[in-house]
Amino acid sequence: MFKKTLQVKLKNTLQDAPLVLNPVSSVLNREETLSVQDKVLACNSPEVDLLQHTGDQNLRVSDTVYVLNIKGFPLMPTFCRKARLLLKTGKAVVVSRFPFTIQLTYQTGENKQEITLGVDPGYKNVGFSCITETKELICGTVELDNNTSGRLTERSSYRRNRRNKLRYREPRFNNRIRKLGWLPPSVERRYQTHLSIVNKLRKILPIHKIIVESCNFDIQKLNNPEIKGKEYQEGNLLGYFNSKSYILSRENHCCQLCGKSDSKTDSWRLHHIIERSKGGTDKPDNLALLHKSCHKRLHKQGLKLKKNKQYKDSTFMNIIKNRLQKELNCDTTFGYITHFKRNELELEKTHFNDAFIIAGGICQKRISDCFVVQKRKNNRSIQLNRKGFKPSIRKQRYKLQPKDLVKVLDRIFEVVGTHCRGKNVVLKNNGKNVSISIKKISWYFNVKTLIWNMGGSVNSSPC
Repeated sequence: MFKKTLQVKLKNTLQDAPLVLNPVSSVLNREETLSVQDKVLACNSPEVDLLQHTGDQNLRVSDTVYVLNIKGFPLMPTFCRKARLLLKTGKAVVVSRFPFTIQLTYQTGENKQEITLGVDPGYKNVGFSCITETKELICGTVELDNNTSGRLTERSSYRRNRRNKLRYREPRFNNRIRKLGWLPPSVERRYQTHLSIVNKLRKILPIHKIIVESCNFDIQKLNNPEIKGKEYQEGNLLGYFNSKSYILSRENHCCQLCGKSDSKTDSWRLHHIIERSKGGTDKPDNLALLHKSCHKRLHKQGLKLKKNKQYKDSTFMNIIKNRLQKELNCDTTFGYITHFKRNELELEKTHFNDAFIIAGGICQKRISDCFVVQKRKNNRSIQLNRKGFKPSIRKQRYKLQPKDLVKVLDRIFEVVGTHCRGKNVVLKNNGKNVSISIKKISWYFNVKTLIWNMGGSVNSSPC
């Protein structure tokens, strides 16, 4: 019955009259136009867009290829399949492996959507997310290298040891004038990394607007919520002779390990809860009151005390908040707004989710996040235990550095290090370190300061 009815409808359907309305089905009378008018397409090639309609599939960061025009300026990203066709026909060349970026070798259209970059700055991690009106183009977390202070301390100890063996030299402090806007080296490196990741995203995406989360921390208010007025000018040590007398009064002359008191003032020791070598300070909040015997027992048995709250991250954010806004010429938002919107969308508390909210994300199609690690670019460590040689600081930089990629027997490995003055290289193979001659390497790739892990193995690339 259904088959006969369908045949009757098809028999009565007009076929050779495109300007006449169809009397059977009104669906066939719709004009063949784009579903969304005045919409910039995602791909900029004048050829047929092979992957214009992607449906509702979840986007993976490894499926996204970033595109530059013939002059090197960023265009809207495309998909892996189309990028592979452009590379195969010679219409594009690869300019970056991580994130995978190609550059067109012919003139093309310059249609671009408005892209907003959201940045979640931090002391140890930085979150970023780039979104359009409909989808997210890239997001991830940058893990900062926090060993600058320790390396400077180690270098100063080596330098002090060398200078003690030399003749007396007059001090030269008059020529050590700090420039306007000087920052401590550890803070300066973190700040410059924030700028580097933004500039990197600007090179691969036509970013129209930048929004950064701004935070203003009142550290004294965090310690004492009831502080006000002139109390800000009166520190914890007001009325005490030194730090030790303040800590004795704070702990009521009781040891923080055994809990017993002692009337002998010379038996007390001040212990750094967080060691100086690991970033601890000499502030009273980081000092514990211990008996002399308890102090020895703590170090001998490897005991740990409860760590007090450190405010290095809050201090760092107070330093860079105005500098970022001035340097990037960006808009700002606040943490409480991000917290409220994230709870509304029921998103997990992560750096890239916060950056997505900061950029103004609501219902855009998300993309899998990438993980970026900052590494040390040059290793000038001291060389010890060298037979026939005196200890010295290595100044020569070898061709292969840790985290670089090499190809041996059609397989790609990650470099752990080099030895024998760069003649042999140590590779990571299934969790084990293997040493081979550098002559067996057929191809190598030098990873820069930022190591991109694009949603999977660091050795993977979309094309």
